[in-house]
Amino acid sequence: MKGIFLGVLLVIILGIGGFLYRNAVEHPSQPIACPLDKEICPDGTSVSRTGLSCVFPACPLPNISLSSVGIEFAIPTGFKESSLPDESSVAAYEMQNNSSTANIIIRRYAIEASTTALYTIQKTAISGASGAPISATSFSSSVLGSYRFTVVSIERFEGVIDTAYYLARANDVLRFDAIDRGADWTNPNLNVSILPAHAALEKLLKTLQGNG
Repeated sequence: MKGIFLGVLLVIILGIGGFLYRNAVEHPSQPIACPLDKEICPDGTSVSRTGLSCVFPACPLPNISLSSVGIEFAIPTGFKESSLPDESSVAAYEMQNNSSTANIIIRRYAIEASTTALYTIQKTAISGASGAPISATSFSSSVLGSYRFTVVSIERFEGVIDTAYYLARANDVLRFDAIDRGADWTNPNLNVSILPAHAALEKLLKTLQGNG
């Protein structure tokens, strides 16, 4: 009796195994329905989940290259190249939206002989409202992407909010300005980081690559 039971059990197991094998051969893996959520890339584009594991693909590579200063980055959606405001500028971008304007300006300052990157930052961090140098005690630090930046509030006056992100390198300092015009600058509760130029510059800096 026990032998008959084991025989029947073996037949059932073989039958199920054969069915599963045949089903796998005749009906290969069906497409996986991934969640429909999207990941926003630093340049403003979005990517959807893909593949058997439903993972997000890598964001697009930087789409702007400034060979003169050895950096690459992704410029956020909506910003267009604009004219350079001064001799230290190496790139400038602008986005207009109704009554406000957002600007991103990139400048390069060489580190003079026998001086330091900090000296260069202090020398060029000039208040837009008073025209006086900004005290180093007002500087802060922020890590974005692969780099650490010295952050300086340059101006917050008459609708203009300008924040500079300084990147110290071996022989020079790069300065990235986020300038929002038409902002509610007198509002003490204003979250500057969500202003168009400021939010866009943070996205840009997270994509920054270079060998300076």
